Amino acid sequence: MPVEHAGSRSELALPATGYRMLLPDQWAQVPLRHGTDEAVDSILEDAYTRIPKDAPPDKVGPYKRELARRFRKAVTQAQETNALDLYLPVKPVADGSFNLGASILVSETLLPDRGRAATDPTELAVQLLSRDGVEQADLSSGEIDGALAVRREHVAASGPGVELASRRVEYIMAVPGDPDRWFVAAFSTVGAGDPRDDLSEALVEWFDAVMTTFRWRRG
Repeated sequence: MPVEHAGSRSELALPATGYRMLLPDQWAQVPLRHGTDEAVDSILEDAYTRIPKDAPPDKVGPYKRELARRFRKAVTQAQETNALDLYLPVKPVADGSFNLGASILVSETLLPDRGRAATDPTELAVQLLSRDGVEQADLSSGEIDGALAVRREHVAASGPGVELASRRVEYIMAVPGDPDRWFVAAFSTVGAGDPRDDLSEALVEWFDAVMTTFRWRRG
């Protein structure tokens, strides 16, 4: 997993008040607690401007409605998790289509009561990750911008309400200055229809690279 050390010792001692990470401009951020509707409307309007001007009118309307439906559904599902931010690829790919088959969900979680007696921060992070019942996963640990980070990778099977299996990578990080809070950045992709295909592999590597750019905003 990425291991990063950034900032002076005095900077690292300051409490975290936010975060930033570098993403390509094909990806858009949707805040999930405040300003969600405004962000969604703005992103969709921007996407509509990329529809070719010579596109048949009878195709444009259905295309817009389907794009809006899929996009709003993804946002609504993310809001139901009480997350902080959702990142989606919203600009067209080479063939002009939009690919919503990947996402990054940012959230935070609190230390479970049963973990307070533990002294190993890595053990606490694993406890937090294990609350969702995932049993077969690859785990590794390190530091990102001066904070402990545990990385988990696994394949989530399809099921009720979930059409396709997905490849998932989560980073859970201790929030500097607040030992009870943990930050989670969760990436999910269906690849080209198989969570173990070459596209999924490439996207997982891409997300790991994104996490090397992660930095805390400190007060």
